[in-house]
Amino acid sequence: MRDVSEDHVAKIQAEWRAERPDIDVSPVGVIGRLHRVANHLTAELTLFYAKYGLTEGEFDVLAALRRAGSPYERAPGEIALHTMVTTGAVTKRVDRLEQAGLVDRRRSDADGRGRVVRLTPAGLRLIDQAYAAHMANERRLLEDLTPDQTAVLEEILTSWLERIELTNG
Repeated sequence: MRDVSEDHVAKIQAEWRAERPDIDVSPVGVIGRLHRVANHLTAELTLFYAKYGLTEGEFDVLAALRRAGSPYERAPGEIALHTMVTTGAVTKRVDRLEQAGLVDRRRSDADGRGRVVRLTPAGLRLIDQAYAAHMANERRLLEDLTPDQTAVLEEILTSWLERIELTNG
């Protein structure tokens, strides 16, 4: 294992300790490393989505529709909830996916004024193929961790995220 004192974040902490010994810089050890890990993961995932001709947001929309189960459709507001973006962002993503023939829109059976977005057969094939490969890619990204480390990290992040989301509404 690498000497942690040699990493980028440790160097930043050392510089701050020298310049501002009156401030506890230990939070940078966690937050800085999480931020760097997130940046690396985002870069890896973005490259992966591009292999399927998708952006991260488009992948999220297709995945949200696929998780809905047959007939693989949701209202735009529901997609926003399942992708954690605004309805405006969903509209832009759906527009691009519709142009690519991966989704279509139709009037809601429940509310004739409302619209629903549905995977097309091509969209279903693409997300099924991409999701299987996505899970293999995520396993690859975690392969440097032991199963025990992965479980502990998941538990810590779950608990922390839960508290953050409760606090921030």
